[in-house]
Amino acid sequence: MPAHRTRLAFEPLSPLIDIHRVVESTPNFEFAMDITCDSIDQFPLEDFEKLVLFQVVLSGRPLVIRGFDKRLDRGLFSEKWLRKEYASKTEEVRDLVKKKTEKFTMGHYLKNMPLLTRQVTVHNYTNKEIQRLYLKDIDCPPAWRTYLENLFPPSLFYLNEAPKAFEGPASQNSNLSEIPRSAKGELIAPAGDLMSSLPPKMRAENLMCYIGHEGTYTPAHQEMCASLGHNIMVDASDGSPENGQPTEPGSSIWLMTETNDRRIVSEYWMSVLGHDIDLEDFFAPLHAWEIAPFKTWVVEQKPGDLILVPPLAAHQVWNRGTRTMKVAWNRTTVDTLELALREALPHARMVCRDEQYKNKAIVYYTLDKYSNMLQQAKKVDHPAVVQLWEDFKRLFNMYKNILLSESFSLKNPEKNVEYHEFQSNVTCSFCRCNIFNRFLTCPGCANAFGGDEDPYDVCMDCYVMGRSCACVSNLKWMEQFQWKQLTERYEAWRRLIISTDQNNKDLKAQFPTFIVARGKVGKKSVAEICQEQLARRPWNDPKKPKPLEEITVENVGSDSDGNTRSKKRRKKRQPLMAKSANVYRCHVCLHFEVDWKLAPCSNCDQRYCYGSLFRAFEISPQEAMEKYHWLCPKCRKECSCGACQRDPSMKPYEPNCTILGHDTSKVADPRSIETLVDFRKSNLWWLKKFGDDVHGRIQKRQKEAEEAEMERQKTLENQGFSFESSPFDQPAQNGNGSDENTLHIDENDGGIPVDPSLMVQGFVTA
Repeated sequence: MPAHRTRLAFEPLSPLIDIHRVVESTPNFEFAMDITCDSIDQFPLEDFEKLVLFQVVLSGRPLVIRGFDKRLDRGLFSEKWLRKEYASKTEEVRDLVKKKTEKFTMGHYLKNMPLLTRQVTVHNYTNKEIQRLYLKDIDCPPAWRTYLENLFPPSLFYLNEAPKAFEGPASQNSNLSEIPRSAKGELIAPAGDLMSSLPPKMRAENLMCYIGHEGTYTPAHQEMCASLGHNIMVDASDGSPENGQPTEPGSSIWLMTETNDRRIVSEYWMSVLGHDIDLEDFFAPLHAWEIAPFKTWVVEQKPGDLILVPPLAAHQVWNRGTRTMKVAWNRTTVDTLELALREALPHARMVCRDEQYKNKAIVYYTLDKYSNMLQQAKKVDHPAVVQLWEDFKRLFNMYKNILLSESFSLKNPEKNVEYHEFQSNVTCSFCRCNIFNRFLTCPGCANAFGGDEDPYDVCMDCYVMGRSCACVSNLKWMEQFQWKQLTERYEAWRRLIISTDQNNKDLKAQFPTFIVARGKVGKKSVAEICQEQLARRPWNDPKKPKPLEEITVENVGSDSDGNTRSKKRRKKRQPLMAKSANVYRCHVCLHFEVDWKLAPCSNCDQRYCYGSLFRAFEISPQEAMEKYHWLCPKCRKECSCGACQRDPSMKPYEPNCTILGHDTSKVADPRSIETLVDFRKSNLWWLKKFGDDVHGRIQKRQKEAEEAEMERQKTLENQGFSFESSPFDQPAQNGNGSDENTLHIDENDGGIPVDPSLMVQGFVTA
């Protein structure tokens, strides 16, 4: 069997933990930078926005803004108001222990929070069976949304389209009259949340509420699609009696990393903790953070504290006390879109995580919106317009890359492409990511067995990876935009950029025509690879399934997954597959495979199966397929198979990262199969072959992070940022709530039971 990494177990935090003492005694722990919302009043709003950009987006570090509790309506943001208005509303409560949801009324859940809290004591908090019921991801009450939207600086809030009037901090220091307007009276300025560019029906709802009690938590994760996270605690129990029941003070402990450490964090999570940060299923114990090879930013969040979470910064949250109530949302910006398309979406595709934000569609619709604004402000010299132009250029480059990836072969353009108007609802049946334009659909799967199943649609990226339905080939091309429409938009937006300076040759070279851009790519597009693979891969009729052929292999060495075979040679007849003209042996694992499952070298006669390439050399199927002339590891003098390692000129490739493998069968469409790489298998055997140098791999990631940090600082200096110290005040670190152990009495209201075992031992009176 393949090797497996030991997985670190879940360990709850003590209800008596002194987070301040922990931070003071742990070298790599540090409290996150915090400011007060009152201090924002002392400076122009632009200074605050510049601070957020520098600290959270460019530096990738969290920022805490305290003091909003003084500006919140305590009658509105309270347990009492919520119970009065929504007591009968049924919500899905997440049972964190059983990993399932239960339906509770809001009133029942709120009333039983003291009971759920009292079950956790200093003596039993390590009991992993303690009931942990978390009311998370529920819709934010409209009254709360309206109030918060008017309170925060507009650029920070959910679905912000443009600067607007508000009543919160720095509202007196913003001058909307200076910002230019369009002929329709709309402000010409960048949006705070690019999700607002999408038509309303296409937007993802991510303004959510979270209500938790002592011991509920959110596992370590990164914000979806590399977006910016925002989380404000609007209310918490303060230790005074509520509804005749004593309470414990509520707060939340946040442990966060920074953006530049994302690769170190990922490797540490896999190689040391035995978990994948992309799966969002593990709350790391405190000691795992204390010995981690990266800095951990700590926040004890209390009512009125707004936390800004950087893109791709891993973080986890532990709730304390009787009750914590928070409102959270995410924002998409030009910076987060770049990270999403480059990193977050490929990672989400691997683990089959829903892409709710429709990132490529956001690029398209934002360009369309901004182009209309910029046509009316070509010669306007205002900071907002200047920023709009910069954002437009970056979005245009993203759009160019999207179109280049979807371009068919110039020598073999696809003629039979069915048009299906874009409505943003087509997702890949395998990875569940949103599909912007071109994709493949199987005409045989939907009604193969006389049923009425959904079409099997697969994105081009998944198909290149070998993911598809069991038909494998004979799939049909679909597109949701007319290709001519997309290319015409490209040229129109390109001309708009060039129009700012017709005599600037560098500008014309930086933004070439689409034909010129295609010629500069130097590799096959994803669509072109799909065209080739559709021609190479065989079609399996779903009505006539073929039996799987077993392949026998000589007992020599070990395969690419570390399955050691007996050294004793047994007599075996030549495998039947080996007699076929299109069957070859993989150079590494020595298995016989049909040619379409092997990557042929352009320089020699060697072939490598894609599983060996992925696990032993970290080469994805796309990396091998996209090159017009692919050189195998042996020709590059870095092959690590047993035979090649005897060559003194060979420098065997040592994997740089840990791959634990993902079993996607639970989330992908049941009709799905993987034909090129079994992504469930890890690369641990290959790591052990080279000594499993965890420390060395992490050091490489640390060096990469340091180089990225140096590059970031140079970029910031070139942009004129010089925040050696913040102009905003730095108050003393947040205080520590008292931990009193008091016997609490609850009333059994006869509703849905929280847990019958809790309603005994004198805690409940009739």
